[in-house]
Amino acid sequence: MLTLAALDADDLGVISAQMQDAVLKLGDISYTPKRKQFALLANRYAWDAEGRRERRRSGLHFDRVLKATSHNIRQGERHAIVSLLAISFEPGESPSGMIVLTFAGGGAIRLAVECIEAALKDLGPAWETARTPAHEDGA
Repeated sequence: MLTLAALDADDLGVISAQMQDAVLKLGDISYTPKRKQFALLANRYAWDAEGRRERRRSGLHFDRVLKATSHNIRQGERHAIVSLLAISFEPGESPSGMIVLTFAGGGAIRLAVECIEAALKDLGPAWETARTPAHEDGA
């Protein structure tokens, strides 16, 4: 079971690597402006599983989020499935900036943040999957 926290761009890169190829329903994404929190539930491919092909149900949340916007994400289609490719940070006036969640097919969610404050946690046991995710560019 994996538990990670991110307080800087390097930490966020570690979370991004663990969340690469996670699949999730759009209905499992939430933004609560009053709490300044953006959260999602996903089935992440367990890249850390040492040779086993597994997925795990995982929760990921970002705190100190001032604004969340999306591009090429089908708003209102709660059952639509998306695949997360990467999570990156675009610095602004330190320590603020933009956290960008990039999805397959060109979709993105941008989070304006006061600073990087994120946590990833596996929520239950792993299950076997038949395929290892692959990318055309070899990534």
